[in-house]
Amino acid sequence: MSRNAPLGFYEFFAGGGMARLGLGEAWSCLYANDFDPVKAATYRANFPDADRHFREGDVWQVKPSDLPGRADLAWASSPCQDFSLAGNRKGLEGGRSSAFFGFWRLVEALNAEGRAPRTIVIENVVGLLTSHGGADFTALCRALTDQGYRFGALEIDAARFTPQSRPRVFVIATRDAAGARVGRCAFHTKAIEQAHARLPADLRPQWLWWDLPEPPARNTDLAALLDADSEVAWRSEAQTGRLLDQMTPLNRARLQTDAGRTVGAVYRRTRGGVPQAEVRTDGLAGCLRTARGGSSRQSIIVAGSGETRSRLVTPREGARLMGLPETYRLPAGGTAAFHVIGDGVAVPVVRWLATQLLEPLMTGEHAGVLAAE
Repeated sequence: MSRNAPLGFYEFFAGGGMARLGLGEAWSCLYANDFDPVKAATYRANFPDADRHFREGDVWQVKPSDLPGRADLAWASSPCQDFSLAGNRKGLEGGRSSAFFGFWRLVEALNAEGRAPRTIVIENVVGLLTSHGGADFTALCRALTDQGYRFGALEIDAARFTPQSRPRVFVIATRDAAGARVGRCAFHTKAIEQAHARLPADLRPQWLWWDLPEPPARNTDLAALLDADSEVAWRSEAQTGRLLDQMTPLNRARLQTDAGRTVGAVYRRTRGGVPQAEVRTDGLAGCLRTARGGSSRQSIIVAGSGETRSRLVTPREGARLMGLPETYRLPAGGTAAFHVIGDGVAVPVVRWLATQLLEPLMTGEHAGVLAAE
């Protein structure tokens, strides 16, 4: 394969196209799909060539004949609500997450035609590893093995790249294991190791300990990505006071109004039926969510010079926290914008995976000896 030829990929559950942005110029989108009208409109607004390859609709309605050629990669960020630790934990039998099987039947059909994707990436929340006591992850691994793939998983927090705490699991499966670069790395977290240990004995030999190098240290914090104070709408003093009243003494102590400027991210939880506001002042935002994800929109709180002010995170700030460029076109309105952003994958994470693992795997650049079980 020519290293100058673009690598072709299918993107399922594409949302606003964040995986495509992360893959970058070395990749060519052959087909993309999402059923959500807001996300579909956002995808079209950001990719002028969308009419040639993007299809809006339920993945169960996609036919193998809709998928051109043989893709080097199939990327699937299937709906995560049923895997989420904040969700109802229905697992792969859940209404939304069962969309995964709509995608998987296409892989099976392509394999029967001799044109299964060379590599598959399945991105989801960390709860995927433990859903139904690990049975769902085992079912996923068995499905991959049955179609001729070897697989491994990495847990990557977007905080390594952008100031947002957003841990996600990436299951990378390949039919070309001879080109794999393997070895233990920092992204083999305790949760990953435990998921591997729970696998049945017949699946463990199919596991690959993907060796993903660590990225350079992040050099931006939350404050660096915020809009100017004069360009945003602040809450009233009374509204901020009510927010502070929902904080525990420990949380309030993190806001020192008599010191220099302190910037924090505030998210609300309900504990024992009582709403509580929690603040972090470590330079990170909490994980961005959609409205249906069970969490309210995050707030920014700024303390200093004897006063404390608060406001909502703006859609553009949310886009920056996802690693999206300033030119990325967001839907009008905060609810619609966070509907797209909150369900997306952080762009810099995909870029690191692409350059450090996927592209070398495709070109054989890092071919080596596979690690023994």
